Amino acid sequence: QVHLVESGGGLVQAGGSLRLSCVASGSIVSINVMAWYRQAPGKQRELVASTNADRSTLYADSVKGRFTISRDNTKNTLDLQMNSLKPEDTAVYYCNADINTGRSLRSYWGQGTQVTVSS
Repeated sequence: QVHLVESGGGLVQAGGSLRLSCVASGSIVSINVMAWYRQAPGKQRELVASTNADRSTLYADSVKGRFTISRDNTKNTLDLQMNSLKPEDTAVYYCNADINTGRSLRSYWGQGTQVTVSS
């Protein structure tokens, strides 16, 4: 069984910073793409940033230059450094990973962590 657990959300003023972390645990052989998604009230879940096993990265236009995604393949962790936060960044942030357990390759989700940016 595989679990993804996020941490690091909270309340911050506009212009501030937060760092989100995600740890994958369980029967993991390898992890391909890891990503952060977010979902604001009344909106669809959207991709924020992703990184492949070779650490190449992809960012949503709305966060380019402000957010940095990083991963540690030895620890199965994923981080998201968020700077210059804006009220429109307020959402529940979810960690996502495509994980090979040796028996299957599928996508897993964390439970989500709330990020609230006040104006």
